[in-house]
Amino acid sequence: MTPEKTALVSCMRNEGLFVLEWIAYHQGLGFDAILIVSNDNTDGSDALLDRLADLGQITHIRQTVPEGASPQDHGMDLALAWLRDNGFTWCLHIDSDEFLLIDLGDSKIADLLTLVGRADVIPICWRAFGDNGLTDWTPGASVLQSFTRAEPGPTPGETKSKCLFRVASFARATDHNPLEPLAKNPLVLSPDDEWLSNRTLYDAKSARFRDRDVSCRARNARLNHYGVKSQDLFLMKNDRGDGQGKSGNHKYHLHSAWHRQANRNDVEDRTILRHWPDTHRRLAALRSDPRITAAERACQDWFETRRAAILTPQTRRAWTKQATS
Repeated sequence: MTPEKTALVSCMRNEGLFVLEWIAYHQGLGFDAILIVSNDNTDGSDALLDRLADLGQITHIRQTVPEGASPQDHGMDLALAWLRDNGFTWCLHIDSDEFLLIDLGDSKIADLLTLVGRADVIPICWRAFGDNGLTDWTPGASVLQSFTRAEPGPTPGETKSKCLFRVASFARATDHNPLEPLAKNPLVLSPDDEWLSNRTLYDAKSARFRDRDVSCRARNARLNHYGVKSQDLFLMKNDRGDGQGKSGNHKYHLHSAWHRQANRNDVEDRTILRHWPDTHRRLAALRSDPRITAAERACQDWFETRRAAILTPQTRRAWTKQATS
């Protein structure tokens, strides 16, 4: 019997500050491949991603997004084609600010699939981590070590999920979940091996599964979602743009509805740091390559220059929503 291969997929733009830590962490979870689809990078991260690909650490696809298309949705089309061509069974698409945490066995992706691998889809809920009161980012710092405060737990009806899914069971996928089922009556299981409705899979776009109480109470896996990080990094999202190609809204303004929802600092949670020794070791190994170190440093220099140009005091004020009484 052919072993089932697992792939971690991400669509990224201008994530050179963070991609090494993200890769190093997830390599420790045992994925067979990490595929990154980039578009229109201006921070120098193409050179970094290409070098990582040359060394066999990742696969890197550069995409040209068609006019009017969503970078993430088009990127997923390219990713699924590559996964099918290369015989992958499982796909998990997450962003560079999301880290998978498995509380099962040895905390590997294989441990999760041993329990629920008969499913077609396994939704994994977000847990929002806030800014820890940090206003300005120091390039080279660790996301996992810097942001350790979070919401108490998922909220049914509000919390979204990302999906680990069987590639052969679906024709397409968005950033949150697969679409157009090819499998008859696809089976959806929570990470705790509880049945969930598959109705979401027939919607045009969705990010939640019913029963939402069941979905949100899963304990075997979650996604730590560092959607804010420091204040300056959050504001710089206005410069990068939205992964769905949306523009012209106030989503990435301080105290916006999205900022209030994502910037949760209610409780301390350092659980993921049990992986830090392994992540740190893998990071050091990646940075031992002089070309990787140089490419990462170029991304950091770009960020500092761009931040100084974009985040003037006037811009910070304009991108801060005034609190209402």
